[in-house]
Amino acid sequence: MPALHPDGQALLRSIRESGRPPFEALSPTAAREAYSASRAALQPPLDPVALARDLSAPGPGGPVGLRLYRGLGTGPEPLPCLLYLHGGGWMLGDLASHDWVCRRLANAAQACVVAVEYRLAPEHPFPAAVEDAVAALAFVAAEAGALGIDPSRLAVGGDSAGGNLAAVLALMGRDGTLPATAFQVLLYPAVDLGMATESYARVTRDVPITAATMRYFIDHYAPDPAARGDWRASPARAGSLAGLPPALVLTCGHDPLCDEGRAYAARLEREGVPVTALHLGDQMHGILTMGRAIGAAAPTLAYVGQALREAWRTASGAPVSVDSPTTLPEDHGQTTNPRQ
Repeated sequence: MPALHPDGQALLRSIRESGRPPFEALSPTAAREAYSASRAALQPPLDPVALARDLSAPGPGGPVGLRLYRGLGTGPEPLPCLLYLHGGGWMLGDLASHDWVCRRLANAAQACVVAVEYRLAPEHPFPAAVEDAVAALAFVAAEAGALGIDPSRLAVGGDSAGGNLAAVLALMGRDGTLPATAFQVLLYPAVDLGMATESYARVTRDVPITAATMRYFIDHYAPDPAARGDWRASPARAGSLAGLPPALVLTCGHDPLCDEGRAYAARLEREGVPVTALHLGDQMHGILTMGRAIGAAAPTLAYVGQALREAWRTASGAPVSVDSPTTLPEDHGQTTNPRQ
């Protein structure tokens, strides 16, 4: 495994010097407070966008909070839309925690992004987050005209726990229980709650999200071990991945979720799904919400935004532009064939 990038090493030194305990040593309430407090230190100032407004969708547990963004420079025409599910182990995070990420993606993709504030564990264990994600996508599709969204160009995406939920929504769209989506963005996703891959044995210390941290999250989200085999909790356990929309799968080397993400990308490809796999071997889990400290965060989000633009152009039948080639994060990784 490559050494952690110097940006990550510097951040870890800062965390050690602060004496901040790991999430798994805290109560859920204290973990949320610590996660929220880290935003000011780790995230750059918010990007301006053409529009950012809060709304809600009806959900089985009450209204589901949403935040709609339109990229800076976009006009009044219906825009393609990314439904974005935030990370945080199904326990942490909210609309504010990923505000910078969603703004950056809306601008990079020149699109609409709708962020979802789903119910959190342990107060609302599995499948509450899935139910809220389902309600959000159904609402966006049904209200597309009023929201200024092109319903034929919907994508789902998210990081970590949000990547898990996005993968589930893509499966439901394929099966016809939800509107079909044109693309899925899975950013260091959790796709198998079995916690049995080699990276769980490898990534056990010296980074903010270790195997122990993931066990803490999963134990709260899906306390019944039998539920973890449900494909809505572990999309990698779905009987078939054939027919799913094209995918971008991002993985990081210093991440207990690394191996399951790479295996999911490889299986998607084996079953006929177009896949772009981006592996950042010298990075750790969570970098996209650490843009002030981690130099790879901004160019990685720019890459995701460009991938979305190309996917939507392909879905609409328009030719893919070659005027603005996608640029990989410099010195941080490369696109890979998932079979390698």
